[in-house]
Amino acid sequence: MMNLENITRRMAGHRPILLPTGPGTQAAVALILRGTEKGPEGLFILRAHRDGDPWSGNVGLPGGRVEPADGSLRVTAVRESREEVGVELSGKVELGRLSDIAGAHRPVQVACFVYLVCGDPPLLLSDEVTEAFWVPLEELALPERRITAQIRFCQETITSPAIILPQPEKPLLWGITYRLISEFLEIVG
Repeated sequence: MMNLENITRRMAGHRPILLPTGPGTQAAVALILRGTEKGPEGLFILRAHRDGDPWSGNVGLPGGRVEPADGSLRVTAVRESREEVGVELSGKVELGRLSDIAGAHRPVQVACFVYLVCGDPPLLLSDEVTEAFWVPLEELALPERRITAQIRFCQETITSPAIILPQPEKPLLWGITYRLISEFLEIVG
């Protein structure tokens, strides 16, 4: 069974692959974890539909584009989490960082920082987020939730690996978020 002690230990031993700054957008996200009686959960968001945003309506992690004043990718992840879902990560337990991901279909590089919060932090959603919800990590690891799907992205249909979330009304988890979650699950076993 997955537990926070195991996650903390395995993340402490993980050495992420960091990409040199490349062309395109630099972004950072936070994988926010909490412990529950049924096991650890991760916080996901449903992005609001916005003109010109290729990730509109997708499931993702709180985060976004690096701003010049941020100074570091970690600061971006903390700022964006505060802005998008109202969760303050400053002073929270940072478990580590996942390997950087380069976008497969858009020129973007994403860094992901893993944080642990206590209890059930209140969520205050920005207009960039339609919904925020917790997903049991054990559910994400189930092989029967892994599929290959036809996804509509940037006015194209692409074939992509995806995860069917345990909340049946939610869209598939795919793309960069899928790749980050897959790495995380591999690290923590």
